[in-house]
Amino acid sequence: MDVKFDRIAAVLFLLVGVLFMYGSRQIASSAYGSVVGPDIFPLVLGGILILLSLRLFYETFRYQVKSGEKVEMQYKLFVIIFIATLIYVLTLETIGYVITTFVFLLVCFQAMEKGKWIKSFIISAAFSGIVYYVFVDILKGTLPGWPVWF
Repeated sequence: MDVKFDRIAAVLFLLVGVLFMYGSRQIASSAYGSVVGPDIFPLVLGGILILLSLRLFYETFRYQVKSGEKVEMQYKLFVIIFIATLIYVLTLETIGYVITTFVFLLVCFQAMEKGKWIKSFIISAAFSGIVYYVFVDILKGTLPGWPVWF
């Protein structure tokens, strides 16, 4: 664990969480016939990201590096996931939740565990589909499901 890297990552992901929450406030709070508005999901995700970032930041103060321990930096992984997150936020409404979330998860899973394409594909597809179904059909909320050009 590189304490400095984790602190920087925690702060950056905290900012992304704040941007998620700010962006969710720009979305209409309710839609016709919807019990749950389209702003709730990104608002909750932003809140979760903020809480996890604060937890990571807190953990960096509790962790002690053993003397002589060599810590491998994973800047490439961090940059890939950070850029994927920004692209996800910027394209969610245009491309839609299902496709954007599927691609985002697939990219992140492959960045973390290269080569497990089938597992990554199945988990990404299942998560995107199930969350969309639960939020839209069961909770009667609205999400940008498919690209606007469909």
